[in-house]
Amino acid sequence: MKYFAGIDVSLNESSVCVVDESGAIIREGKVPSEIAPLVDWFDGIDVTCERIGLEAAPLSQHLHEGMAAAGLSPVCIETRHVKAVLSASINKTDRNDARGIAQMMRVGLYKPVHVKTQTSQEQRVLLTSRKFIVHKRQDVENEIRGALRNFGLKIGNAGRARFEVRVRELIQDNAFLRDVVGPLLEVRHCLREQEAALHKQVLRIARQDPVCRRLMTAPGVGPIVALTFRATVDVPARFAHSKSVGAHFGLTPKTYQSGNIDVTGRISKCGDGMMRVALFEAANTILTRIVKWFPLKAWAMNVAKRRGAARAKVALARRLSVILHRMWVDGTDFDWGSESCPV
Repeated sequence: MKYFAGIDVSLNESSVCVVDESGAIIREGKVPSEIAPLVDWFDGIDVTCERIGLEAAPLSQHLHEGMAAAGLSPVCIETRHVKAVLSASINKTDRNDARGIAQMMRVGLYKPVHVKTQTSQEQRVLLTSRKFIVHKRQDVENEIRGALRNFGLKIGNAGRARFEVRVRELIQDNAFLRDVVGPLLEVRHCLREQEAALHKQVLRIARQDPVCRRLMTAPGVGPIVALTFRATVDVPARFAHSKSVGAHFGLTPKTYQSGNIDVTGRISKCGDGMMRVALFEAANTILTRIVKWFPLKAWAMNVAKRRGAARAKVALARRLSVILHRMWVDGTDFDWGSESCPV
């Protein structure tokens, strides 16, 4: 007799359900969302589960690693598939979700999700923390601009270094604004220091990582894009074909076909949003800032001529993801090709 289990992971407690190969429920329970209690719970049921399903979530990665190290067989499954299957249930409860996940494991109706390595998770945390601080600095700057605009004071086009100097010039004759805007400037100064510290860590890791150095030989790919691609893909061998990378990042169009209806829509925007934005920024750099002419840019310019610049940037981002993956797999640098390519 084979047994399968499903875990609906929550912050404090997780619902667990074990079923046999016929679908009958063997045991259910609530277990603290920690590795040791879950391992002890499965050790105490006196049956060996073929597969233990966990819906992909931030806490699931930690639980997956611990349960796998304890000799269990956990599987992280695609969130969208879980939502589609569990939506058939009328009553939404943690108990019913665990039952549904267990049945998905039993019939094989699931798509496994790659669990990132420890290195990839650390790089990801660094990138998201830097992005968070950058956004908060921008929020503070926008708040200062909006506050001064109410008094008819316009900062104008001031760069990062010039911003604080310009603000202090505008508020030097107004004691009230000095008392209100001054603390905001101090917060911005602190955020800039922490942003610079995290950016130095990104540069250091990208400089020391051979994969990032190879990826940065491609046009438009700097340390941020390279490290984001490195952390997101993690294990390049999990993609059987490089063309699958673009679809994994949500850069391919959606299709709706039914009967006589066949519609190709916008890009799916599935997968990692931060990676998709980074690739789009790299594509924008190739089209607008890099002067050197090479076949990849010529192809994108032809697409822009036919379909417009926005679609060309998306298409170039997708193709760039394919090229970066192939560079990583083959261990080769970017080939700029012939400079005499057709315009």
